[in-house]
Amino acid sequence: MTKGDATELVPIHEPVIGLDVHQAQITACAIIEEAGGATRIEQRPFGGFKRDRRELAAWAATLRPDEVVIESTGIHWKSPHAALEGAGIRVTVVNARHVKQVPGRRTDIGDAQWLATLARAGLLRGSFVPPAKLRELRPIARQRQKLVGLLQSEKNRLHKVLTDAGVRLGVVVSDIHPRFLC
Repeated sequence: MTKGDATELVPIHEPVIGLDVHQAQITACAIIEEAGGATRIEQRPFGGFKRDRRELAAWAATLRPDEVVIESTGIHWKSPHAALEGAGIRVTVVNARHVKQVPGRRTDIGDAQWLATLARAGLLRGSFVPPAKLRELRPIARQRQKLVGLLQSEKNRLHKVLTDAGVRLGVVVSDIHPRFLC
């Protein structure tokens, strides 16, 4: 799709921002319809640091977009998503495979503009992103799950060592690892 083709799609959202996110850089492309009906494209690069994400959120807030779209590539989308969400901007995370299959987009600016064009026409379906509170609790729950698994492995190892040494606790008690030992 070329720049001229973007006008053939019927806009549903105005204005929109597409973000192409990498580890050290975020490329933003905003498509804005002017009062006379003309379409203006504004492109800006942002760095990957926290101050850059705050600058991105402030810039996006001035445009008051209906939609901001980010591809869900790796973990790099999470920080810009959180910065924009913290600024009260609605962000849609889309599956990269759904938007990457169009030839001719080999630059970050091209990717960002393509995302904005698809978002403007309402052609993107967002991925599920849990609420912020749940996202904060996920690493804690995962760490707990990992520790519980390690504890069980150590209990099994201890049981095997005792059994190899001839101590058969399983014959005497029904539960060789009672709750109060945890």
